Amino acid sequence: MRLIKSLLLSAALASGAGPALAQEGIDDPTRAPYYDSFEGKRVAYVPVAMGFDLTEGWADGLKTALEPLGVTFDVRDPNWNTDAGAQVITALISEKPDVIVVHNPDVQSYARLLKRAEEAGIYVVQVNMRSSYSTDVFVGADYVGMGEQIGQRLVDKCSPANGGSGKVAITQGVLTAAASVYQMQGINNVLSQHADMQIVSNQAADWDSTKAKNIAATVIQQHPDLCAITGFWDVMDIGTAAAIKESGKDVYLLTQGGGNRMACDNLANGNFSEVVVYFVPGQARDMATMIKHLLQHGQAPGTTRTTLFTPLDFLTRDNMTAASCWDMPTKG
Repeated sequence: MRLIKSLLLSAALASGAGPALAQEGIDDPTRAPYYDSFEGKRVAYVPVAMGFDLTEGWADGLKTALEPLGVTFDVRDPNWNTDAGAQVITALISEKPDVIVVHNPDVQSYARLLKRAEEAGIYVVQVNMRSSYSTDVFVGADYVGMGEQIGQRLVDKCSPANGGSGKVAITQGVLTAAASVYQMQGINNVLSQHADMQIVSNQAADWDSTKAKNIAATVIQQHPDLCAITGFWDVMDIGTAAAIKESGKDVYLLTQGGGNRMACDNLANGNFSEVVVYFVPGQARDMATMIKHLLQHGQAPGTTRTTLFTPLDFLTRDNMTAASCWDMPTKG
């Protein structure tokens, strides 16, 4: 900063404008174009549902980043109804907001609609669970890579060579969701290389904690020497944790989520053994940054493809800190 000021002052003195520059300052020529590019713009957000940590955290981060710039931020909540979500996106294509942010319930349901939105001149940003159609921006976890890391953690923890039984169970959310199909690819990439590892159960709980609890209870009863369960969402795996606790068995629970305070609390009290965190406030910041980029540069929707994979943290009770998790926004 001192160097910049020195250079500016030298240039000003050379031109004879030194005193005026020092007293009055100079205007930043990038400010007006920056703010003008956002004024009056609309961003519509279509989550799978509101009311839980991921979608509430993304909404709060986007609203906080965009509304002070003059951007209208509009939430359209289909409340876990995929057909309703498709109707919302169809209506938005007619309404023509500048950007649609979408959290896909599965890889296929919204794919054609997202393509139609781009063709209608609307930027499309997908968050954390992508569709089979790639749009202008995707911000979220690299689920194949996450699956590979989880697979290796299961080997390290449960392989007979490391003193485990080799038996693990998997509790997915929705089988056709990106978090399931890509993550299973990654897990299988690793476990297929270890003949001593056995997946004794691989079932979908549809993101429901009660279903997850029932699945876990049955699997533990059928396999008393079960070494670990990996579940695909920490909110769902509260039920898994309850089943493990009720069984009295020592089963390692490796779950994942957006890093809400609940995750750290359940690590601290021993309900979770390990949590893979894709940090929601960081994802919201990345989405807001990409939206600002799109609105400033103005390239035609659908002409570029940008992926921002979210850094992952593998949290345990031993390595987490006070800053490892975030608190749900309060609604005033």
